[in-house]
Amino acid sequence: MKPDSLGWSLLLAARALARVDAGESLSEAMIPLTLEAQGARAAAQDIVYGVLRRFGESEFVLGRLMRQKLAHAETYALLKAALYRLETRPDARPMVVDQAVTAAGELAEGRYKKLVNGVLRNYLRQREVLISEGNDDEAVRARHPLWWVKRLKKDYPDRWESVVDAGNSAPPMALRVNLRKTSADAYADALAASGLKAKKLKARGEFGDAALLLEVPVSVDRLPGFYDGLVSVQDLGAQCAATLLAPATGKRVLDACAAPGGKTAHLLESADVDLVALDVDAVRAGRIEENLRRLGLSAEVRVADCRALKTWWDGCAFDAVLVDAPCSGSGVVRRHPDIKALRRESDIRKFAVTQGAILDALWPTLAPGGRLLYATCSVFVEENAGVVDAFLVRRPDAESIQERQLLPDPEHDGFYYALLRKTA
Repeated sequence: MKPDSLGWSLLLAARALARVDAGESLSEAMIPLTLEAQGARAAAQDIVYGVLRRFGESEFVLGRLMRQKLAHAETYALLKAALYRLETRPDARPMVVDQAVTAAGELAEGRYKKLVNGVLRNYLRQREVLISEGNDDEAVRARHPLWWVKRLKKDYPDRWESVVDAGNSAPPMALRVNLRKTSADAYADALAASGLKAKKLKARGEFGDAALLLEVPVSVDRLPGFYDGLVSVQDLGAQCAATLLAPATGKRVLDACAAPGGKTAHLLESADVDLVALDVDAVRAGRIEENLRRLGLSAEVRVADCRALKTWWDGCAFDAVLVDAPCSGSGVVRRHPDIKALRRESDIRKFAVTQGAILDALWPTLAPGGRLLYATCSVFVEENAGVVDAFLVRRPDAESIQERQLLPDPEHDGFYYALLRKTA
């Protein structure tokens, strides 16, 4: 099979999808693709992301076309990949079927070639009926797990459908200009000179003076001065963190869950502060240092569990603390569509418990009068306002200054922020 063929892309996609189905994250599942040629890698990635964004759709169809789920994981994943491509390449459906059968010949010694051919041809014969039946199923129609949809309906009865639609779309590409080296207007001119164009934001001030949004996403290689530290890729919603916390020059700042370092760098670009960046994972902590080097910034980066104060804290209080807490990632699901497949409803309560424990552990490190910004990339109330409200009950010396829930839309992903002040 030729490495530039559709069959090869389907095969690569099937292998990655099978790994996600087995419980691996998408980033892990895609690692083998880095060895492939750019064209094959890009085509396979498009298929993988497309299948995962259409969560539940292919499983529904295959459940109607097969008596039982196919035991061979990669062939089952190949069927999902082929069904997606049949819908996105309607002008080439015979070729898609042919190439999927060819790809099946590379799996399980070709035992399932006839099955793949039969299932896909049956789908094309029954396509309209199957699509109609799928539209009658709420989870399939929403392309989200049913428990997820129910939570959104409860939390946002008037806006849940727009949240679902955003979660199924391709994400925008936002930039954060390094204001220590240039300005947003000057960088927008540099983009234009390179044949790229920044969109006018609906409310630029909400995201800070460094924010730009590209009309069309591109690789970082095409961004002028990226490797010289002029700009970073960061969602507009994520850029609110530094704007909200806004530590003054000379203050001591803690970024408690810092990897991969986007918010760390933004804080350092915004003011001359003494910053400690923590992450529990050594590999991810290394990414913080890489990002800071590219941008010409410095911070004390340490590998530690922020809750275990004795392992990292010297007892000197911080004037500002950023808690970008581990969460469900439900607000960034269009960037990480594997979350739909991997997350379980029981995870939400576990995250909320962990988030509360982090707040409790870090509060003593904050100086009186200091500010703590609690942040998540979740849209679920239980992880957001629910965690903060419970914390405020536990801590009479904490007061809420500001709360902001950003729901995903065409400009930004979903984020939650609660700015707290220590009163004594």
